[in-house]
Amino acid sequence: MSEGERQPASGRWKTYAATAAGVTVAAALGSWAVAPDTRWYRSLSKPPWQPPAPAFGVVWTPLYASVAWAGGRALLAARPQERGALAASLGANLAVNAAWNWMFFRMRSTKAGLVGSALLDVSNAELIARTAKADRTAALALVPYATWCGFATFLNADLVRRNMR
Repeated sequence: MSEGERQPASGRWKTYAATAAGVTVAAALGSWAVAPDTRWYRSLSKPPWQPPAPAFGVVWTPLYASVAWAGGRALLAARPQERGALAASLGANLAVNAAWNWMFFRMRSTKAGLVGSALLDVSNAELIARTAKADRTAALALVPYATWCGFATFLNADLVRRNMR
């Protein structure tokens, strides 16, 4: 029986509520910076393989839900001495996730966005590795999120290449 299964139901729900709240805050902070209708963004040369704008909201919603679920599950399964580091890893990942929007859209910089995206990829790898130590199922649930972020890095890199000025 895992540590999380020994906790009362109220403790488990508090953990899931905390991870859901963290993900929601990160998503909200990031979304405040998004401005796809600005003249700057519209003026960028974009690759033909870039998904249409509505696809991003459709994709991010279940990805964020999976991050909240995986984070809660892993925190419940983690040994007490590893829980703090896992929570910090998740928090740092969410902060970098939100920061990308500010680096790309608010700074109006494809290059800054690429730096943020690469940092997020590194953070994703670290988060998955740390999560896997606590719960392999939770780590596997993070793979689609990391994959989408990796795709976003390739897209961002192509935007840098296409828009060298």
